[in-house]
Amino acid sequence: MDIIALRRDFHRHPEVGFTEFRTASKVVEILTSLSYDVIFGKDALDGDSRRGVPSAKIVQEAFDRALQDGANPEILQEMEGGYTAVIGLLKGKTDGPTVAFRFDMDALPVTESKNPDHYPHANGFRSEYEGNMHACAHDGHTVIGLGLAEKLADRNFAGTVKLIFQPAEEGVRGAYSIVQKGMLDDVDYLYCLHLGTDVPLGEFHGGSSGFLASTKMAAHFHGVSSHAGASPEKGKNALLGAATALLNIHAIPRFSSGSTRINVGVLTGGTAANIIPAHAKMIIETRSITEETNDEMEKRVRNIVAHSAGMHELDHEIEIIGQAITIRCDQELVDLAMEEARHVDGFSTIKACRESGSAGSEDASFMIRRVQDNGGKGTYMIIGTDIPAPHHHPEFDIQEEVLPRSVELLSLIARRLLK
Repeated sequence: MDIIALRRDFHRHPEVGFTEFRTASKVVEILTSLSYDVIFGKDALDGDSRRGVPSAKIVQEAFDRALQDGANPEILQEMEGGYTAVIGLLKGKTDGPTVAFRFDMDALPVTESKNPDHYPHANGFRSEYEGNMHACAHDGHTVIGLGLAEKLADRNFAGTVKLIFQPAEEGVRGAYSIVQKGMLDDVDYLYCLHLGTDVPLGEFHGGSSGFLASTKMAAHFHGVSSHAGASPEKGKNALLGAATALLNIHAIPRFSSGSTRINVGVLTGGTAANIIPAHAKMIIETRSITEETNDEMEKRVRNIVAHSAGMHELDHEIEIIGQAITIRCDQELVDLAMEEARHVDGFSTIKACRESGSAGSEDASFMIRRVQDNGGKGTYMIIGTDIPAPHHHPEFDIQEEVLPRSVELLSLIARRLLK
């Protein structure tokens, strides 16, 4: 398998969360060709607990595009509606533990750079889906997972390998529904990873800490439209209620219990200058270093939204569209990963646990927590690669030489645990 060529193919065809139809269908095809048992579609995630699924129109457009771009129609049929998770299972020659690895597949709504110095553009694999881009290395993560699948296809191990290809990591949306489906309930050891994150090429961290607990909410305000000149008093201004909430949400105080973040990232509403807005929508996120403080911030946001709606005689509802909790890495798995990294050419600096300096969040946290709650162990590794621009930037890219060494590392980890 040429994982560099495969990465470039995925990079050219970036698909955002719950629309990874082409990517997921290719993952199914490759795993099937390697004799893995493959679970996908509604069998791989719980539909009732999906968060932040795009509109039916957006999902259908992505589905049709995937068909046009060569996705297998029989596989796609099982993913219709945005059920794009894929789980690959392979049993070894004898019994043993279940070791899982998680790989996210989704891209971002970022327009990729056309700068002549931007490596994907200069080498002919810039995004063909204008407005979408792999700006966070998930194309690399996906091919690392497929490369690992190929390495382990000989079944020369004891136990079971479970490869989890997750949709919709961006916005911390996709992992929760996989957990709720029970896909982590039989896992003894779970390894998750990310490329880059300001760690240079040649450096490896066996674990990470400092990820923030986070809640993403969509608040909807419902009022009554009316003529803004002739009868403004007959209307109930939904946008005014949302604006009241916005100002007060940003006035929530900081907490002595730890770092916090809050942001209203989207506020939309109204249809014309002469119409009292009947509907408004806000997208809000809270973050904190502790789950308890994040829960308190979420509670305060909910109170503000409710009272702001009440002030203007509006109806409202709030939906959770994304969520993450904190991550605690098990030292046993951190140490094991560090030991195996020393056997891989290219890793010159090997460290234990990196504290995330990005104030980011990660929904693999739900997978790790479920495994730990069931008596298993988990960790979240960082594999370094120099990047020409920050994550989520139009000129983001990775150094492709990191891909084969990452496959080798994960293969060593798997075989060590599955002796």
